[in-house]
Amino acid sequence: MKTYQKPATSKLVNRFDKELMNILMSDLKALKSKNVSRLTAA
Repeated sequence: MKTYQKPATSKLVNRFDKELMNILMSDLKALKSKNVSRLTAA
C-alpha cells in the first residue's frame, strides 16, 4: 500500500492560510485592545 504525500503546493497553501490567520488574529486583538482603551478613557 502506497503512502499518500501532500503535494508541495498544498503544503504551501496550508502554511499561507495559517500565517494569514495569525496575522489577522493579531490585528483583531490589537484593534479590540484599542477600542477597549478608547472606551475606558472616555
